[in-house]
Amino acid sequence: MSTLLLTGFVPFHTHPVNPSAEAVQALNGEQAGALRVHSALLPVEPRSAMQTLSRLMDELQPSGVLLTGLAAGRPQVTLERVAVNVMDFSIPDNAGGQYQDTPVCTGEDAPAAYLSSLPLRRILAAWHDIGIPGHISNTAGLYVCNVVMYHALHQLHLRGRAEVPCGFLHVPANPQVALSVAGDRPPLPYLPQEEITRAVRTAAQTMAGQNEVCGSQTRKEAPAGLLV
Repeated sequence: MSTLLLTGFVPFHTHPVNPSAEAVQALNGEQAGALRVHSALLPVEPRSAMQTLSRLMDELQPSGVLLTGLAAGRPQVTLERVAVNVMDFSIPDNAGGQYQDTPVCTGEDAPAAYLSSLPLRRILAAWHDIGIPGHISNTAGLYVCNVVMYHALHQLHLRGRAEVPCGFLHVPANPQVALSVAGDRPPLPYLPQEEITRAVRTAAQTMAGQNEVCGSQTRKEAPAGLLV
């Protein structure tokens, strides 16, 4: 059976939980169209996150890759349009690393950026149809979320599988994250965890629908773009 690889991150920084982790764990084993969801959590450290993601992609040979992570402070779910070949951390990762102006991948075959190959407008429309606010973001940041989006798209290109739908979805804080903010800090916008999980599920189902269309060759979608 074909697989949709769905990833989230473990908790990081001062956040007691990671709502992306809770969403993907809830969806593990679900059926999304013709795809079976395989969920996995990634470490919040770039090298080990890329190693884990490479191993999963090699083992599963997924027909779709949906990466998710927390963007505390954003008021709604967001689809990322682009990943750039830069790490520039404003906070340390979970191993204490703090990179500045550092490439995600080196070599002549590593472009400056990749465009998402998810059906962004279809996912956005599907969210709106069921009453979930969302939008398309033009920056995935320069932290580990951007790293894994770039790495996944790069690996698919290197393996001649650029047609595989792949991209990143940021989720807002859930109540646990919002409640953990110190009283002297601005409050965080949040969504109930159930709504975050519903948004990720809808994105996965929409991806699976695109995969079925492409598989039947009734429609040809453009592969993820390289920006050089």
